[in-house]
Amino acid sequence: MNIVVLVKQVPDSGAERTLSASDNTVERGSANNVINEMDEYAIEEALKIKEAHGGEVTVLTMGPERAAESIRKALSMGPDKAVHVQDDALHGSCAVATSKVLAAALGTLNADLIICGAESTDGRVQVMPHMLAERLGIAALTGARKLTVDGSQLTAERQTDEGYEVVTAATPAVVSVWDTINEPRYPSFKGIMAAKKKPVQSLSLADLGVPADEVGHAGATSAVVEFAKRPPRSAGTKVTDEGNGGAQLVEFLATEKFV
Repeated sequence: MNIVVLVKQVPDSGAERTLSASDNTVERGSANNVINEMDEYAIEEALKIKEAHGGEVTVLTMGPERAAESIRKALSMGPDKAVHVQDDALHGSCAVATSKVLAAALGTLNADLIICGAESTDGRVQVMPHMLAERLGIAALTGARKLTVDGSQLTAERQTDEGYEVVTAATPAVVSVWDTINEPRYPSFKGIMAAKKKPVQSLSLADLGVPADEVGHAGATSAVVEFAKRPPRSAGTKVTDEGNGGAQLVEFLATEKFV
């Protein structure tokens, strides 16, 4: 089975994150960038399927030159090769434009199965799997907590607030996963060394036939107009009970529209 895993480099969610004052996009240049957490679960699931059914796992990343660090980290976990879509014109791309570029890249890879994280920690829009499936004309099994492969048939348990739903589709398909699906492996020393020699193909917008004016700031269908840092937490309201504490509490809750 030919499996492609989407991997995104994002600022570490454990560190302070901000937007660039120059163009209101995520500040990545000075950030501690890592593999998007959910994508590690996608990589692990792809490797488990390969181990059980055979095939090849390809990592697909869209990002600037420094995203190569995350590509090598992903390859050290076990995938066979990678494709890196990089072009200066991609900076500032919205989700719609990103899906157009990724779909074009996927069109060159002939994937039976495309696996990605359910969301990215820098965007959290959860729309990429649906957009890619629509552009490619294939099924989307999203939010999976369990995935079973039987030949060309896929069965997923889709995680919901109330429990889960069982959904099925035939390959080719896009599957997005949550962190409940598995436990990602740690790269071994052997894997880290092997990753340095694994092939990474670089593709530009020209290679994919995507016009530069349809991506980046020029082609964005949405944009951040302004932003501000979260204000510091203010001191709470202290209620001193002098016989009327209950009335004061009710008054406070009413003022805050809780009651």
